[in-house]
Amino acid sequence: MSQLKIKYHLLQRFEPPTWAAGLKNLPKYYVKLAQHNTPVHEWDLPDIPNGFQIGIKRDDMTGSNMSGNKVRKLEFLLADALEKKCDTIFTLGSIYSNHCRSTAIATKQLGLECYLFMRHREKNTDIGSMGNMLFNRMTGSHMILTEYEPYDIATYPKMDRLKEKLEKEGKSVYIIPAGGSCYVAMFAYMMTFNELINQGVLEEYTDVVMTTGSGGTASGMAIANYLTGSKLKVHCVNVRNSIENLHQHIQEDLDQAGLNHVNAADIIDIMDGHKGLGYGISTQEELEHVIEIGCTTGITVDPVYTVKSVRGMLAEMRDNPSRFKGKKVLYMHTGGMFGLFEGRMDTTLNSLEKCNRVRYWANGDDIPEF
Repeated sequence: MSQLKIKYHLLQRFEPPTWAAGLKNLPKYYVKLAQHNTPVHEWDLPDIPNGFQIGIKRDDMTGSNMSGNKVRKLEFLLADALEKKCDTIFTLGSIYSNHCRSTAIATKQLGLECYLFMRHREKNTDIGSMGNMLFNRMTGSHMILTEYEPYDIATYPKMDRLKEKLEKEGKSVYIIPAGGSCYVAMFAYMMTFNELINQGVLEEYTDVVMTTGSGGTASGMAIANYLTGSKLKVHCVNVRNSIENLHQHIQEDLDQAGLNHVNAADIIDIMDGHKGLGYGISTQEELEHVIEIGCTTGITVDPVYTVKSVRGMLAEMRDNPSRFKGKKVLYMHTGGMFGLFEGRMDTTLNSLEKCNRVRYWANGDDIPEF
């Protein structure tokens, strides 16, 4: 394999919005990886309860194979790695990880080597090449599978050992935390909030809802909303973590920014109880809801992350409408479409008549029945 050429020249100076310029520990650089200014439009989901109106911010359109929220974070994380003259990237997640897939692609675009540490429920290397895994393989990334246990037990000790080995061989390793969620990456969704300001969202909507797993996207949105006057109420639907860990993560970002007088629990509403059977595990009802949303709105949500947050949002609108500031809610679509290509949708698609509208029409035959 030919040697990678690291693209240090792609570093660009980061200029924060005026409302964020006074924060401590501002990033110095970013690299352009994402398609910004993603559209905002109405979203006519079926069975919206209690007179709510829903719009959607299309961060599933931040790119093609790097689409979703993770590529925005990588603009800051990989810039930090380049500034520090690192040539090797470590990151971690599960075998379903959108973050690992985006990191695998972005590192190679910048000439960096990539090691992905991924939790796997099976003790084997039979991971196939579907969904996000296809891109991990096509980019030639190193994939290290670990036990499905807490990262402190299953992953970080192994990362430390391999980092020490590679650095003795002359490599310089940069570690990106799970989901790309850390203070540097938080600025990605502060800048996304600035997009929302320019798109008129603060005048058109009362609330914003997003999926949260590791907490980085929610942190950036909540802190930006606070800094600009808390005109929206920020909610996140928890699909993986604990409320305590999410609050702790946001509080750490606040403290690093010099906002230690702000309490994380006061600037974000975490909607819990919507994990279903657990992270990465789908129910039949969830899979059918993925299809219903696609058939009625033309927008695809994925089975691991976004369908659970959409269902959680609709359940809260139905059962706890008073937790919203108003009736006009913007849903932040954080991507994840490649989770649809890992095979779990096949049985459900084959079982539903509306997904099997296939007819063969031979020359000379009558019009088929539809």
